[in-house]
Amino acid sequence: MEIKVTRVAKTGTRPKDADLGFGTAFTDHMFVMDYSVDKGWHDPRIEPYANFSMSPAAMVLHYGQAIFEGLKAYKTPDNKIQLFRARDNFKRMNRSAKGLCIPELDIDLVMDALKQLVKLEENWIPETLGTSLYIRPTIIATDPYLGVRSSFTFKFYIILCSVGAYYAEGFNPVKIWVAKDHVRAVRRGVGEFKTAANYAASLSAGEHAKKEGYAQVLWLDALEMKYIEEVGAMNIFFIIKGELVTPNLSGSILPGITRYSVIDLAKKWGMTVSERKISIDEIFTASEDGSLTEVFGSGTAAVISPVGEIRYGDRVINIGDGTPGKTSMKFYDALTGIQYGKEPDTENWIEVVE
Repeated sequence: MEIKVTRVAKTGTRPKDADLGFGTAFTDHMFVMDYSVDKGWHDPRIEPYANFSMSPAAMVLHYGQAIFEGLKAYKTPDNKIQLFRARDNFKRMNRSAKGLCIPELDIDLVMDALKQLVKLEENWIPETLGTSLYIRPTIIATDPYLGVRSSFTFKFYIILCSVGAYYAEGFNPVKIWVAKDHVRAVRRGVGEFKTAANYAASLSAGEHAKKEGYAQVLWLDALEMKYIEEVGAMNIFFIIKGELVTPNLSGSILPGITRYSVIDLAKKWGMTVSERKISIDEIFTASEDGSLTEVFGSGTAAVISPVGEIRYGDRVINIGDGTPGKTSMKFYDALTGIQYGKEPDTENWIEVVE
């Protein structure tokens, strides 16, 4: 399908890199495509960023049939534009689509659309290390219908925004709070899909953690409330006796693109990697006997987020000396080095936008 392009009459101005936050500085254009049963996905177009008009009865507003992705575009020192594992994001989006009865996308088409859109918005890509162009592909159900069923119509769109570092305090260890009275998702539900409902379910505990002075929530499993799953909107890793340990994908954990990248790099470096059940009690025991040396989260927004403190009820443990651990830093440097074009892409993860 040919992608129609309609440009804005007057382009906006990107904030200075030093003034960038996260998720507010949206670019001039967006990509949009519609779905109907008779036409399938159709009318792909790049158009000026604007509000949508939809019925108050649109099914996404009532039944939450919505999925999304998050990825980034980066500027290299020689002014090239790079995407990191973008096809893997769209593969995961199609997996989420299957889980929520949403029609799948043609990955080649949406990759072409994304590249055209990013190239058009090249001036919105900041160049300071730690900044990037955040990319949010989304699908929402648009049928004006109050009966409970899958929608017959959908809208797919991609919006972009210039972003600074996810944590304003920089690459420093964060404090995390273990949720004892809230759960994020259950196995065989929608926890393994990137859907709006999972994030809505996390808000109450997240607000409680912030009031307690903690940056993120560490989620436990919904059945026994003892096995670790995710931290905030990230996957979680522990280094215990020199082994890299992360919860196995049990059906309630989002399979993160950065998670896969960390595991791939660790194996390449000769580290022992274990994907398994890990209880919160095991973590506290490992802290007490000195075998727990590092904890960090991984995700698109923060890349690697070292953890310096974990609170579980009245119990608190501290990890490290208040600075990022050596392994956390090594992963961060390796991933950002590839993303920003400062290190060779030995894993074939980069697609250049030309």
